[in-house]
Amino acid sequence: MRPEQTTPVRDEALAICGVGAQLGGHRILEDVSLRVARGEVVGLLGRNGAGKTTLLRVASRALLPDRGRVEIAGQDVHRLSRRALARLVATVPQDMHVPFPYRAGEIVLMGRTPHQGLFGFESAHDVELAHAALERVGIVNLADRRIDTLSGGERQLVLFARALTQDPGWLLLDEPTAFLDLRHRIDVLRVVRDFAAQGGGALVVSHDLGLAARICDRLVVLAGGRVHAEGTPADVLTPAVLREAFGMQAHILSAPDGSPVVVPHV
Repeated sequence: MRPEQTTPVRDEALAICGVGAQLGGHRILEDVSLRVARGEVVGLLGRNGAGKTTLLRVASRALLPDRGRVEIAGQDVHRLSRRALARLVATVPQDMHVPFPYRAGEIVLMGRTPHQGLFGFESAHDVELAHAALERVGIVNLADRRIDTLSGGERQLVLFARALTQDPGWLLLDEPTAFLDLRHRIDVLRVVRDFAAQGGGALVVSHDLGLAARICDRLVVLAGGRVHAEGTPADVLTPAVLREAFGMQAHILSAPDGSPVVVPHV
């Protein structure tokens, strides 16, 4: 009998494979590997200068690594067109300079650009998706405001809504709650969890260890440009890891939902 033939299963993940990168002659990343599967939220932690933002830039193809590669669903990102990549991955930077005073609603609608035709005319469906993203993030009231009149936190919410409008498979979020008050932090992270529940994947850079522990399925800690620890929040947020990777002493308590709470020694 001939052996039964099977169709290879495509790896539905964003995979960073042995990546190394340097900036200004300084090596920032060295042999970093991690995966973000569909349906999960992965937190990327580390002290300032650990390489978190650089890794997001490599993952989004904004920075070319000198070693390793990044794959999405088994495809090398550097073999994808910009339009094809933008349909798969949306990035939310810490902040972004907008050279023209676009209205917030116009910027959110720009998220549909990778899905539009040659002449770039938005459809009724595009407008509907943009409005839905504004509602999900809770900023419909900002739609007609010029971006240069918004606060840092409001601009961050606009960029987040634009990323959702892009309808990607993966979100790369660089400190998405950095400028937000507590209520909006919770709202944004709830939307990220909903995004994962609907089949998307998210890689979230955060300095808020408590919220990262509550929202993320796994945590990856960078230190010295390398992966220092990886696992569930309970496995990663330990006194030893915090001491070695962050240079801090801390107690680890347990929240009512069982997630770890970091209480630094002061």
